[in-house]
Amino acid sequence: MELYKSRGFSAFFQDTFAFIKENGKHFFREYFIVNGIFLLVLAVLGYFFTKFYSEFIFGGVLNNKSTSVFDDYINDNLVLFLAMFVVFMLVALVAGVVSYAFPFIYLKLYSHKGGTHFETRDILNSYKENVGKLVTYILCFMAIAIPMLIVFLIGAFILAITIVGIMALPLLGGAFMLFYGMTLMEYLEGKKSVWDCFSYAFDLIKLKFWAAVGSVGMFYFIVYIIQNIISIIPYVFGMASVFTTVQEGSSNSDDLGSTMTIVMLFVFFLTFFTGTVLGNVVQLNQGIVFYSLKEEKENIKTKSVIDQIGSGE
Repeated sequence: MELYKSRGFSAFFQDTFAFIKENGKHFFREYFIVNGIFLLVLAVLGYFFTKFYSEFIFGGVLNNKSTSVFDDYINDNLVLFLAMFVVFMLVALVAGVVSYAFPFIYLKLYSHKGGTHFETRDILNSYKENVGKLVTYILCFMAIAIPMLIVFLIGAFILAITIVGIMALPLLGGAFMLFYGMTLMEYLEGKKSVWDCFSYAFDLIKLKFWAAVGSVGMFYFIVYIIQNIISIIPYVFGMASVFTTVQEGSSNSDDLGSTMTIVMLFVFFLTFFTGTVLGNVVQLNQGIVFYSLKEEKENIKTKSVIDQIGSGE
């Protein structure tokens, strides 16, 4: 599939799914190989946090135990609790950066190699070559995060005044995420400074603003709906089970707590996995938009074809 191609709103959707259909097996295999250890650590830590939280809520509260039990537990295990929290945050930060950059690094290799003619080793080497850039990008991201957040909140407040505006909130979120995503993609190309890449990304968005932002915004909206449905369904069945058990009069607070703990853990792992997969789909869509707009601005494929014609004469 050609990445450098002029596209419109519908093509952004169609080519995203076409790319996943053609290369999804290779993409997700490499993704889980590269990110597997981080995802596993996060899943384990998340499991313990979720289990502890659910057992406290549905075990302690439902049994009418004083919240001082929770305070006493934290005080008695403060060092362990803080250590787990620090480890979780560090792993989450590293995992977040590696995971966020993966689709963009993958697309860069896909473009340069002319397809999926690369292996895990090539991806890891690309990470090593761009460690400095990723760190620089994060620092610059944080430097402008506050003013960008202020702009986002003002825009969100204005949109939230009306029902129509509320429906447009995914477009606002999509615009900001596309801006940051295209900045990193251009920065990984290695031809501009990070601040020039921020400016370049802004110029790209303006080329086909509504089509590009609309596409990414709709993907975020679809992902939001899917994740909520996936989260709600297990809770509905869990609550129905609890209600049925209570009606039959064969349950106590311990049984209720155990049931809800299982439900919460199941929801956690289900949403964790689906969120990971769907997040990659959204970023692949951003990549399709980026390469399309880059072609609109620089005519990279057109110039390449002309060069090939010239070299063949």
